[in-house]
Amino acid sequence: MSDVIIFGGHGKVALHLARILSGRGYRVTSVFRNSDHTDDVAATGARPVVGDIENLGVSELSSLISGNAAVVFAAGAGGGNPARTYAVDRDAAIRVIDATAQAGTRRFVMVSYFGAGPDHGVPEGDSFHAYAEAKAAADARLRASTLDWTILGPGRLTLDPGTGLIDVGDAAAQGEVSREDVAHVAAAVLEDRETIGRTIEFNNGSTPIAQALKS
Repeated sequence: MSDVIIFGGHGKVALHLARILSGRGYRVTSVFRNSDHTDDVAATGARPVVGDIENLGVSELSSLISGNAAVVFAAGAGGGNPARTYAVDRDAAIRVIDATAQAGTRRFVMVSYFGAGPDHGVPEGDSFHAYAEAKAAADARLRASTLDWTILGPGRLTLDPGTGLIDVGDAAAQGEVSREDVAHVAAAVLEDRETIGRTIEFNNGSTPIAQALKS
């Protein structure tokens, strides 16, 4: 695998991921909304592409994806506005999933969150509710697709430097994880076909990433 396209390319996880993959010899394309961020994205070694996934249709997204071996969806509305949360975290994510299939690309890595799903338990009046609902719907669409998918479920994200160490599953439920380590996990699953069809929930811990992914 040598060509990877990242959606949400100016996000902190995506910037780390583009740098990691570019450093390993991948050809990376990063898609982001604000043209002011072009230099930041280019500095990672990725090819910057300005595109607003909130307004791009399936055929336009498919054209962007075509020729890439893998898609990483790391975009997000950032909370605060339920309508935009649904537009980006649910509707745009679903269009990217459909566009990936249309483009003939197989591998898809979704950055979700720890505890995502229809039984997320977030009450309707909670400010997190729209995000929880949006991610549940997008993750469900991905699981129902024919793509070679992996869903990542990191816990509370921090700006701490990466450690390369995580724990997975229920034992890690109350933890947190650096954005840099989320990027390292995403890079690791792209290179590990045994993670296809798995939802991997994790936080920083004591196990090297490659080893933790085997558990």
